[in-house]
Amino acid sequence: MKIANSWQDYRIVDSSNGQKLEYWGNVCLLRPDPQIVWDNGDLLEKYHKMIHAVYYRSNKGGGHWENLKNVPAAWKINYKHLTFNIKQMGFKHTGLFPEQAVNWDFMYNKIKNSNREIKVLNLFAYTGGASVACCSAGASVTHVDSSRGMIDWCKENVVSSELDTTKMRYLVDDVVKFVQREIRRGNKYDAIIMDPP
Repeated sequence: MKIANSWQDYRIVDSSNGQKLEYWGNVCLLRPDPQIVWDNGDLLEKYHKMIHAVYYRSNKGGGHWENLKNVPAAWKINYKHLTFNIKQMGFKHTGLFPEQAVNWDFMYNKIKNSNREIKVLNLFAYTGGASVACCSAGASVTHVDSSRGMIDWCKENVVSSELDTTKMRYLVDDVVKFVQREIRRGNKYDAIIMDPP
């Protein structure tokens, strides 16, 4: 397993009893994580003074954020030469999965070292962490997601990272239908990224 340990603006502070405490830039969030099965004490009690917001799950599904301090509607964090916009979302998300940074590095290096034009298709592309990494390496990226909001968020990340916007193609579409049309059109890609929900 490769560990995403090159972050400067993100870090896990502690974890216990289905929760993890993380810094996203200067904002400290306490979020649920069902894979954390060990007991390291009550994180809210231990770190109450430093926590900006806590996400509480609902018994009926979903949940809500409780802001203990002032949390901006959106803020930026950097990973190496990339800049991402972070926001509190429903279902505990922030718009970025920091553990994916090892994959961004892998893609970036493969594209940079290819010494040719690379076309990437990113399916179920979300807010575009992988798309931004590939574009920053010089690839032409087709970014497909069924959510207009996620497409707009990726556009924000591309602009924040000061990338060439002409290298990005954004499509709000059903992935299966889009791929079927691409096959019929005979369009080909050097790399396909899929991260289905």
